[in-house]
Amino acid sequence: MNENNNTPINQEQELDLNEILRVRREKLEKLQNDGKNPFSKVRYDRDAYSQDIKDDYDKYEGKTVGIAGRLIGKRVMGKASFAVILDGKGTIQSYLSINDLGDDYLDFKDYDIGDIIGITGFVFKTRTEEISVHATHVELLSKSLLPLPEKYHGLKDEDTRYRQREVDLIANPEVKRTFIMRSKILGEIRKYLDGVGYLEVDTPVLQPLEIGAAARPFKTFHNTLGIDMYLRIETELYLKRLIVGGFDKVYEVGRIFRNEGMDRSHNPEFTTVEMYQAYSDYKEMMDLIENMYRTITVNVCGTDKITYQGVEIDMGKPWERLTMVEAVKKYAGVDYNDWKTDEDARKVAKEMHVEVEEGESATKGHVLIAFFDAFVEEKLVSPTIIYDYPVENSPLAKRKESDKNFTERFEYFIYSREMGNAFSELNDPIDQRERFVKQVAEKRKKGGNDAKLDEDFLTALEYGMPPTGGLGFGVDRLVMLLTDSASIRDVILFPTMKPIKK
Repeated sequence: MNENNNTPINQEQELDLNEILRVRREKLEKLQNDGKNPFSKVRYDRDAYSQDIKDDYDKYEGKTVGIAGRLIGKRVMGKASFAVILDGKGTIQSYLSINDLGDDYLDFKDYDIGDIIGITGFVFKTRTEEISVHATHVELLSKSLLPLPEKYHGLKDEDTRYRQREVDLIANPEVKRTFIMRSKILGEIRKYLDGVGYLEVDTPVLQPLEIGAAARPFKTFHNTLGIDMYLRIETELYLKRLIVGGFDKVYEVGRIFRNEGMDRSHNPEFTTVEMYQAYSDYKEMMDLIENMYRTITVNVCGTDKITYQGVEIDMGKPWERLTMVEAVKKYAGVDYNDWKTDEDARKVAKEMHVEVEEGESATKGHVLIAFFDAFVEEKLVSPTIIYDYPVENSPLAKRKESDKNFTERFEYFIYSREMGNAFSELNDPIDQRERFVKQVAEKRKKGGNDAKLDEDFLTALEYGMPPTGGLGFGVDRLVMLLTDSASIRDVILFPTMKPIKK
């Protein structure tokens, strides 16, 4: 970290936490009594960042700059010291001496690791060619009352990292890079969709009823209206009402809330993008999402070939496209077309130890879905589109004219993970009502007694919705993919956590 030694000296290393807290507060009290309260600072004239100075040294050499950030390394050597400052773009070393700073140098010697400081000085290289700032002025901008974790060598415990993301960002530079990439990915999504004529819109997060979809919502109460309300589980129905209203292409980057389980790819609140295009169908949505992913990957990663969890994934080559029937035949060796009756399908499932609902409620479509889950999804590592889903699990998709048992729906998979979902949207209000009624009944059977029909949406369909293609995908899973992050918690700044009992 400095000219002579890469190990920072820290006077607190031999103290326990309670003693550290006491000493730091005593230092703050002394500063305040001396009229140097660091919390009274309102601004600082920073005009340069660490990485900019390093990237363009010729421009900055010998020039006076103002830098500011967190003190993360410090080595005091009598009348001179080296310090390392962490700012918004990286780290940079500074050389400080009593000859340049006078009494300010004595104050600096008492600064703690973690303090926020500002340094004015000229840019130079040390005798070992380390780009540095030779300080001519230093000041304390904010006092850190808590020490950084694990003696400043990084925060490793996952639970602590997620609970204290601010400390994680300080201790682990790669975490900050992940969230910078997340922001860039979101920007590229918007850039792509705006570029092909889509309009970004916002729809309500608080909704007046629990719709009949399978997901379980969070429930709250509106005091003024005196009614129960629900956090949205999707943005779909409002967006399609906008298509009814005359918008041709709309999308929303929306926060979604589902009161369900948590694992490495699920968080109760997450971000989706849903888009709807009038006079389009699911085939056009296939082309759109494939081209969008390829474009975003190249623009963010600089290549259409990425590595995720040690597996190379090629976004550049055409994605494989299979019907669900074709995929099950390919990977399970079972042909849906051989099943003449629902009983035939259930018999094959039993023979191959594929779990389906007991009794006669499991149809051929249900069995096909069960085979897909059991045999196919784990094989879909390279980008793959699976289309033509059974009507049993596609209540919002349009039936295929050639076979009413199937719908014009697809999902796409990467690294054996479902990444998004698309339909040729159902625009027949009579068919839609019948499917919603069945969906609500199923949900109530499972204890969802608040489930209701969305009569406002059904009324909108009765005014007439043009043929429409719709698609939705999870932003968090895309960010996981492009940043090689194993858990969804690694790409959500503040994931949902169980509170610590105190």
